[in-house]
Amino acid sequence: MKNDDHIVVDDNKDTVDNICEECRKEHESVKQNLIMHSYKICNSCNLSKRIFPL
Repeated sequence: MKNDDHIVVDDNKDTVDNICEECRKEHESVKQNLIMHSYKICNSCNLSKRIFPL
């Protein structure tokens, strides 16, 4: 390929951080809940939302 001027390589890697959106603490369950339930909250916030839904 001689004319490669139009090819763009994106080196920006989208990484998932393990920071809860509710309490802003880092926990490994955040990534698991993101995959399973499509929201970024930790298990303790998940439990509190189920007990006290608001």
